[in-house]
Amino acid sequence: MATMLDYDFMRHAFIAAGVVALLAGTVGYFLVMRGQTFAGHALSHVGFTGATGAALLGLTPLGGMICVALLGGVAMGLMGDRLQNSDVAIGSVLALALGLGMLFLHFFTSYATQVTALLFGNVLGVGTGTLWVLAAMGVVCLVLLTFIARPLTFASLQPELAEAKGVSPRLISVLFLGIVALATAECIQIVGVLLVFTLMVGPGATAQRITNRLGCGVALSAGLALAEAWLGVALAYRTDWPTSFWISALSVGTYAAAVLAKECSELNSPHFTI
Repeated sequence: MATMLDYDFMRHAFIAAGVVALLAGTVGYFLVMRGQTFAGHALSHVGFTGATGAALLGLTPLGGMICVALLGGVAMGLMGDRLQNSDVAIGSVLALALGLGMLFLHFFTSYATQVTALLFGNVLGVGTGTLWVLAAMGVVCLVLLTFIARPLTFASLQPELAEAKGVSPRLISVLFLGIVALATAECIQIVGVLLVFTLMVGPGATAQRITNRLGCGVALSAGLALAEAWLGVALAYRTDWPTSFWISALSVGTYAAAVLAKECSELNSPHFTI
């Protein structure tokens, strides 16, 4: 560990992975609870389009990714209930966004060498400037999520009653998916467009398999994401295998272990009958 932390790029990698993991684990828990995981995945492809489009225009890819993903999240939030059970529409947007991203790369071939970092992440290449941007975005997102956590939970579990009590489900949806968009843009820096599910969905789904308590579930999801991210960075350093692979393997393995443990406990329950 001391040898790893002797290098600036490894210290940056651990800090960036920690910031992104805490945000992704926290936001991802609510994303899974609301059944909007596919929408979150679509936002990663929208962000990819924004990054490549910004590069084509000579702008900062990270800035383009954040702006376009945020606009996509707000647009999805404005759709309200129509977003639910609309997998075909979301899938079409997802495919179109990825296709546009590849088209932009076709016209800007000098940026094509960096496409792998966008698609699969490059936490070992995070610089000091990007690190500050990720930290600022993480703080803003967590503060906003803290303010809307109670109405968000209310609107997610009992939408009709929440609306009767004066909570606007559409406003909550817009705010939440805006936060998801920013969290997705951060995740792309670590695991890439194609593996956003790793940090945004895996820990949240695992936590909901283990506990039904909201506070414990959110804390567990954030903790799992942090452990998977840091362990993935350490294993990548030791093995020279991609960081994204290790984080993905740990996320899937943890979820599979939680599912297996729950099924075994149900089989051993005295109330279980065949």
